Amino acid sequence: MRFEKWQALGNDYLIVERAELPFELTAARIRKLCEGHFGVFADGVLLLAPSEDRRFVAQLEIYNPDGSEAELSGNGAREAILYLRRRGWTDEDAFSIQTAAGEIRPTITGPDTCRVDMGHASLTSKDFPDGPGDGRGELLADGRAWRFQHVSIGNPQCAIQVADPATLNALDLPAIGPAIEAHELFPNRTNVSWYTEVPASRTPSGAQAGEPGTIRARIFERGVGETLSSGTGATGAAIAYRLSGGPSHVTVLLDGGELSVEIGENLQVNLTGWARPVFEGRLSDDFLKELHDTTE
Repeated sequence: MRFEKWQALGNDYLIVERAELPFELTAARIRKLCEGHFGVFADGVLLLAPSEDRRFVAQLEIYNPDGSEAELSGNGAREAILYLRRRGWTDEDAFSIQTAAGEIRPTITGPDTCRVDMGHASLTSKDFPDGPGDGRGELLADGRAWRFQHVSIGNPQCAIQVADPATLNALDLPAIGPAIEAHELFPNRTNVSWYTEVPASRTPSGAQAGEPGTIRARIFERGVGETLSSGTGATGAAIAYRLSGGPSHVTVLLDGGELSVEIGENLQVNLTGWARPVFEGRLSDDFLKELHDTTE
């Protein structure tokens, strides 16, 4: 079983082509594949297959390390997109791929960068069934009240603004995150982003941070926990910032790097960032047997 490991801003996935799989990719097998020390160690699995619809270069399935399926991942999508190009699935700069969240449309912008049309975000969804039309709410977690902005961008986001970077850095996400992720308001669980506008400084790319349009965010992903970065999490934070009076082009600084989020009419989203391969490998016969013998 051949695979590649890729990462985008520290968010790492195993990429597997369906034709390489000698068994069904069950939740238990995904957990074993992604397990630290005993497996390959990753934030999830990206499964690629030819699409039955010729409009799409490929069908992409995205799995969290706990075995649950994610509708969409901005970082995972970029990794899959650049993998498809490098592996010769297409030689076009612009194309479409199919996901559980629907069609996404990338444009290759460099050897390891792409801009992805993520479609339209929404402030209402089945993942926040009792929420108001503006997606705003308040909940109790870790002994305090949190005002949040719900955003659906293929998967549910709960974006929470905090006062300043010091407050953001002091948050104990592993203690706070689980209670919000599994809160009764979100029957399918939710990703959580805490964000704040940052003071003037230079970003890693040399851009001037602290001007309108730059925020810092920390992410707690369902099925993952605190993570170095998340494309959809960054998008949720950027949209919340936009709705509170921010500009339409937002630079989001994450622990793993920075992403550019462009927000158009009706919350249409373009996400730009990088992704790179880490290594290519084959699973050993012994580990393949372990996976074969793994049941739910």
